[in-house]
Amino acid sequence: MKLSHFHFDLPDELLAERPAEHRDESRLMVLDRAKQTIEHKQFKDIIDYFDEGDVMIMNDTKVFPARLFGNKEKTGARIEVFLLRELNQDQRLWDVLVDPARKIRIGNKLYFGDDETLVAEVIDNTTSRGRTLRFLYDGSYSDFRTKLTQLGETPLPKYINREVEPEDEERYQTIYAKNEGAVAAPTAGLHFSKHLLKRLEIKGIKTAEVTLHVGLGTFNPVEVEDLSKHKMDSEEIVIKQSAADIVNNAIENKKRVCAVGTTSMRTIESSVSSNGRLNEFEGWTNKFIFPPYDFSIANCMITNFHTPKSTLLMMTSAFAGHDFMKKAYEEAVKEKYRFYSYGDAMLII
Repeated sequence: MKLSHFHFDLPDELLAERPAEHRDESRLMVLDRAKQTIEHKQFKDIIDYFDEGDVMIMNDTKVFPARLFGNKEKTGARIEVFLLRELNQDQRLWDVLVDPARKIRIGNKLYFGDDETLVAEVIDNTTSRGRTLRFLYDGSYSDFRTKLTQLGETPLPKYINREVEPEDEERYQTIYAKNEGAVAAPTAGLHFSKHLLKRLEIKGIKTAEVTLHVGLGTFNPVEVEDLSKHKMDSEEIVIKQSAADIVNNAIENKKRVCAVGTTSMRTIESSVSSNGRLNEFEGWTNKFIFPPYDFSIANCMITNFHTPKSTLLMMTSAFAGHDFMKKAYEEAVKEKYRFYSYGDAMLII
């Protein structure tokens, strides 16, 4: 498959700027791979497609307020700093992206907050926009992390052309988020409400929680026509034995095993035994899934509507079948489904 196979025309007005009023009332497109049918539902109707003993695999990562604004020493220029990952806790070293990058060189200092008690020094260039920062803060590590949280804002995707609002702090987070470390939300999970999760539990549908701390690598553009030459950034994942047991038991009993989102799917496909079972794992994955691909664990998937030429669209296409996915996306554009992080959802069975 080539990059150009994943191009389609997406009108700007279909990029969702805000979430649906209620999490579980976004629209849901249901694709049945065996019947090659497309249905139009509401997200809360998802319960009708699952029975007792089926399993939903959810990514329990928690988004942290990764976007900071500081001022460059001497010039006072306003600089956006996007925290990507912590490199060293003791030295307070972080991988970050800076914007505008051309102004930020090794040795520069950035000052944050009105009182400027938090300072960062640029100690390395990593990519054209990437830098390594050493944060200087007079206090304990927990005080330092509290300060980052106070000064940071919810890292909404760049395509959202508005200021961050108070509701984003809650809505750009799944209701089951618990392990902090993501710089972007695992968006398929944003559609689950407390009420819907309770209804699923009452029906006997189990959940297995895994963790993938979403980095910006998930959204990095693919710049090579030959997909086999694209390299994904590594992201940290955790699969506990308890989650693997729930999933493997469902596989043994021929139940529906549903990956909630591309991040959950990448996580489970990164730790598969030779007999097609899920293994406990803690480490990093740079797995890139594109057609053709044989999936080992999940037999259904929930995902949002993705942008053209994105790695997320490629994985979804590998799962649904490329021609069927193209047909579904043509229908989604025609029916004005909302795309991307705050957009509508798709269930592929």
